Amino acid sequence: MYLEFFQLKEFPFNVTPDPRFLYFSERHREAYDSLLYGIEHRKGFVVLTGEVGCGKTTICRSVLNRLPTNTHSALILNPSLTPSQLIRSILLDLGMDPKGRDKLVHIAQLNRFLLKCLEVGENVCIIIDESQNLDSRLIEQVRMLSNLETDQHKLMQIILSGQPELKERLAQPELRQLRQRVMVHCDLEPLSIIETALYIQHRLNVAGASGRIHFDRTAVEQIHRQAAGIPRQINTICDRSLLAAYVRRDFQVTAFDVQNALKELKSVIHGSAQ
Repeated sequence: MYLEFFQLKEFPFNVTPDPRFLYFSERHREAYDSLLYGIEHRKGFVVLTGEVGCGKTTICRSVLNRLPTNTHSALILNPSLTPSQLIRSILLDLGMDPKGRDKLVHIAQLNRFLLKCLEVGENVCIIIDESQNLDSRLIEQVRMLSNLETDQHKLMQIILSGQPELKERLAQPELRQLRQRVMVHCDLEPLSIIETALYIQHRLNVAGASGRIHFDRTAVEQIHRQAAGIPRQINTICDRSLLAAYVRRDFQVTAFDVQNALKELKSVIHGSAQ
């Protein structure tokens, strides 16, 4: 609706995890670099945690895009699987056709693939998103997958990405063996108010803004306060605020626009709940 008026190439505040829009706050850069380090140096288990909407999936997708061509990868977005389905999903994502239906056969097939990759200097990375939802059987299966190793090398690098509840799960006594194998742990935090302002400008720039669009200081302060520094919430409020500014045919987004956006969002939420 407002793209032509603001002379934008695309919507700047979509909530989809598009790696092109990833803004590197200090903690996001640290997490991104740590994930790459854990994969490239074969550290085995890496854990990434953060609140809903903090950018975990976007970082994971960005890491996958950055991996060298000699690294095979699989991204598991639905952890509500049986152990057998998990192994099949990994095989399929790695480009293999699972042989038969027996889980042990599939694990043997995966192990052969991993050993072949090691022989030719290739690496394998598995990312499991929303890992806080893994049930006990799946967590045990993931732990068993980490046993696929040689005396010198971890054959498969596993990244568990999830909400803060994942840390609580891993702290349970029965998961001590898995916890001890975690070599890298990154925790994403909400953006500061300065980072929020930079985040908003970054997304505008990626979307093709010419510099005419400006969120004034009071608007940014209100957005940061209402969104609690969570990128996904910032996007939602900014999108509606930009629409409010468009209605006024103004390139400056003010606190007035943010207030109107918040009222609209509240009415939508309340309306859908009825």
